[in-house]
Amino acid sequence: MSTKDPCQKQACEIQKCLQANHYQESKCQHVIQEMHKCCKRYGKTSICCSGFLKEEEKT
Repeated sequence: MSTKDPCQKQACEIQKCLQANHYQESKCQHVIQEMHKCCKRYGKTSICCSGFLKEEEKT
């Protein structure tokens, strides 16, 4: 039995926000920040965070 990704909820919230706001990231910064917080806490165990962690490595 697989365990639920600890940051899946935040990833889904980002998608919902982007869809609702015609993919304008500036209107979804609050949910993106929550995803960053989750990834900092669970990054090694969250598949949803793989893109976020790679993005942070670039900066």
